[in-house]
Amino acid sequence: MLKNIQTNPPPAVVSTSNATKYVWGKNCEAWNLLNNDSLSIKHEKMPHGAEEILHYHKQSQQFFYILKGRAVFEVDEVIVIVHEGEGLHLEAGRRHRIMNKDEGALEFLVISQPSTSSDRHNLV
Repeated sequence: MLKNIQTNPPPAVVSTSNATKYVWGKNCEAWNLLNNDSLSIKHEKMPHGAEEILHYHKQSQQFFYILKGRAVFEVDEVIVIVHEGEGLHLEAGRRHRIMNKDEGALEFLVISQPSTSSDRHNLV
């Protein structure tokens, strides 16, 4: 006797070509590679001179991994430089922003757990 076997669909391959894209700040681009309540993964690109507004997240921890360029972070009034191939973990509650002070574009992954949806608190 054969049982009715339910199978899950195959996992989807995600890239910047099929992910939801949005623009923020001064011509910064972001792609939502994964975004649900418990986890968010974004690929972001910042042109020269772009910077975020100083902010914090009450619940979300974040990990930034630099794919291209050099990121300048302000974290709790301290400047931290993160180079290509390096990452930075920020616990929830840390006041932070990322800046691109170099001539070329800055590209990075930002992984947030849980998602930062409704958990961004700007300080300006």
